[in-house]
Amino acid sequence: DIDHLNPRVQKELVEWLNWLRTDVGFDGWRFDFAKGYSADVAKIYVDRSEPSFAVAEIWTSLAYGGDGKPNLNQDPHRQELVNWVNKVGGSGPATTFDFTTKGILNVAVEGELWRLRGTDGKAPGMIGWWPAKAVTFVDNHDTGSTRHMWPFPSDRVMQGYAYILTHPGTPCIFYDHFFDWGLKEEIDRLVSIRTRQGIHSESKLQIMEADADLYLAEIDSKVIVKLGPRYDVGHLIPEGFKVVAHGNDYAVW
Repeated sequence: DIDHLNPRVQKELVEWLNWLRTDVGFDGWRFDFAKGYSADVAKIYVDRSEPSFAVAEIWTSLAYGGDGKPNLNQDPHRQELVNWVNKVGGSGPATTFDFTTKGILNVAVEGELWRLRGTDGKAPGMIGWWPAKAVTFVDNHDTGSTRHMWPFPSDRVMQGYAYILTHPGTPCIFYDHFFDWGLKEEIDRLVSIRTRQGIHSESKLQIMEADADLYLAEIDSKVIVKLGPRYDVGHLIPEGFKVVAHGNDYAVW
């Protein structure tokens, strides 16, 4: 617990960040519990240390209905993420973890894939509004792992990766899933597809179908991804596309 409004604290933290960047070799920052201090303070640290990348952890609760499930409209939640980036500097390196997408995806893969198309027809998380500034993830050290505070359904983790690794935004991979869960080869395959096809943070997303048991989307007219147990989707796939990856209730063309 330190006083981020104290000029001395700010000065010494900036000196430390610059030492990490110039002497140690770090080139980006993760702002832990970023809602614990103002975006104005984070802007000071970003502006004065000039990282190539910065990502903030702004973890707040989604809006839930009487059934205990997230409301379809999560605009206030993702607006909070957008506001932080705007205050720190939208033209700079600042991004935020897309907790909106994480929360919706958690529930969507449990037979409610219609949630992956927002009321505006776009992705319902921050990637639907400002994908260049959204860092997508399936789990992290708090939500999963030993803390297990908001875990992704364990038997559907690869559906989560099929989503974030084919979609706009900047996806990140959880250490546990890659090294401890035996998913390295499946995740590697999806990463290779993303790289080979040039999918990037601002790629164009076209949602083709979003029903309870099927989510189908095309990205940059190069990649098509399917989530869900429905198999009879051949008539929806344009000619020339071939399956290049598949697993438990997901496929990529």
